Amino acid sequence: MKLTTKSEYSVLALIHIARNQTRGYVRIEDICAAYGMPKKYLEQLLIMLKQNGLVRTRRGVGGGYVLAVPPGEITLARVIRLMDGALAPVESVSTHFFSHTPLEQERKVTRLFKDIRDYIAQRMEHTTLADVI
Repeated sequence: MKLTTKSEYSVLALIHIARNQTRGYVRIEDICAAYGMPKKYLEQLLIMLKQNGLVRTRRGVGGGYVLAVPPGEITLARVIRLMDGALAPVESVSTHFFSHTPLEQERKVTRLFKDIRDYIAQRMEHTTLADVI
């Protein structure tokens, strides 16, 4: 698993929205200012989050973003898989994005990577936005 800025910015944006949505819709400019994110890039990520049911939007004055579901229902695993794919260190041990790799030839190494995958997946599947806000 290698996190890209897609996952990092998405998690940060969701955290910011979760913390601030009690005051109304959260503006993209406020998210960008809080974390130094490029607006155009964040717009693309928020579109993906909206298409996957994680945020809702409102246009115009007073518009912006709010969570579409409670923060306790959004796991870090869900966000990372959406943005970057597998949580596994190599695809040959991924449960969601399996693909054969040369590493499969060595059983002990494969077992090690499966153990790493299981640990990461367990932590990410059981950590929600509510846990980190």
